Amino acid sequence: MPNVTRFLCRLFGTYCLIVALAMASHRDSTLETITKFLHDAPLVFIIGILTLLGGLAWVLSHNRWSGGPFAVVITVLGWLTVLKGLLFLFIAPAEVPNFYLGILHYAQLFYVYAGISGLLGAYLCYGGFRSTLA
Repeated sequence: MPNVTRFLCRLFGTYCLIVALAMASHRDSTLETITKFLHDAPLVFIIGILTLLGGLAWVLSHNRWSGGPFAVVITVLGWLTVLKGLLFLFIAPAEVPNFYLGILHYAQLFYVYAGISGLLGAYLCYGGFRSTLA
């Protein structure tokens, strides 16, 4: 596994695990924070810019569609981050809460989203922290 893939697996795997644990342990405050954030158009715009910037940096440094499942997962996550940044920037500010809270059912599927983050984090940590001899 290339060093950049290993590093990104470690970085984003650990991040996903921590976020999943924080979400699961503080459901109500997380939902309240996300709801307030989604209704704050200037903040959504700024986060959209930062998310797009991070996603582009991710994709430009790691756009590998071969090299094993970990490399592909890291690449897909990079492109999903770019997409998320674009959504924050191009969805009408009044529609952002409806998209996340209505269409994606964030509150109703909260533990599903936290679980996906946790499983993804565990998978990436496994790939990133396993023996470096592979």
